[in-house]
Amino acid sequence: MTYANSVLAVNDDLPIRTNRPVHSGKVRSVYWLTAEDSARLIRERDYPVRADAPLAVMVISDRLSAFDCIWHAEGGLNGVPGKGAALNAIASHWFSLFRNEGLADSHIVDIPHPFVWIVQQAQPVRIEAICRQYITGSMWRAYANGERDFCGNQLPEGLQKNQRLPELLITPSTKGILKGIPGVPEADDVNISRQDIQDNYAAFGFKTQDDIALYEKLLAEGFAAISEELSSIDQIFVDTKFEFGYVTDRHGQQRLIYMDEVGTPDSSRIWNGEDFRQGQIVEQSKEAFRQFLLNHFPDPDILLNKNRMDERLALARDNALPQQALLDVSRTYIKMAEKITGQHVYVPDNPKAEIINILRDHYHLID
Repeated sequence: MTYANSVLAVNDDLPIRTNRPVHSGKVRSVYWLTAEDSARLIRERDYPVRADAPLAVMVISDRLSAFDCIWHAEGGLNGVPGKGAALNAIASHWFSLFRNEGLADSHIVDIPHPFVWIVQQAQPVRIEAICRQYITGSMWRAYANGERDFCGNQLPEGLQKNQRLPELLITPSTKGILKGIPGVPEADDVNISRQDIQDNYAAFGFKTQDDIALYEKLLAEGFAAISEELSSIDQIFVDTKFEFGYVTDRHGQQRLIYMDEVGTPDSSRIWNGEDFRQGQIVEQSKEAFRQFLLNHFPDPDILLNKNRMDERLALARDNALPQQALLDVSRTYIKMAEKITGQHVYVPDNPKAEIINILRDHYHLID
């Protein structure tokens, strides 16, 4: 079977009307709409935002990012079939849950297509807000090397790998390169403490010091809401990343909202409950693919050592992985999306053509 044609690997070349450069990240591309199109959509569709709120079309791709690289497979497979639709479905489900439980809104105002969100622009908080309920991954590696202070959290002696922690830990890191903050290295994705944030809250994008407590509350309550629902399908929510930003609502009030994505297999670790009780770790997230990469290449230090980034990028560029490795990710993501949402994940044969048709005919964003 040929999978390559059904994969949306390039998502920054859509003819969406915009007067700003398209921002393309590892997985999503953002098209900022003109002021005229934003105002028209808000008016026509009664979006719950202020009348002059800047809007964007956010298009997910099926690209697979791990260890800060994009990976591909044999047979011209440049992404994971169904990955984009599955991720959007899961994140949309959790954002809706948060809103229904009275936690906070998200940046999403409309979902025209399984690959597409229309979002309102937010002023981002420059923090990768990470929550951990179990000690694994980078925290375990640091702990095994003798570290007991992790992002300002004091860890007790005697913890074992993959053990449930006594309490949910917040272990933030920087989002992007922040300059001029005392004690914080000028590099992306460096661990920081609550004290760092409190001492320099404005530099991290918080409006007030009180909002630090609000962000921690939204973290803990959001994590608990996802964890409770996952436990009902016998899945363990191990850790995840949240992102936040500020918007001005239709009443002129500034509010902290959830943004980017949350609770997906891309941004979280999820373990199968039955296997965990039997002493086995079965990953239901991208962590399984990361482990595959570490086992696949003879020198895994290239993937783990940030000082070898040039070698790592070359490794991803020059090596077509076995196709089955990406199809395993597809099966995991689609299965998790259908378990979480209770709905079938629709995987279009030609996602780009569908997106163009919908945004042209129903949203009039393409000429």
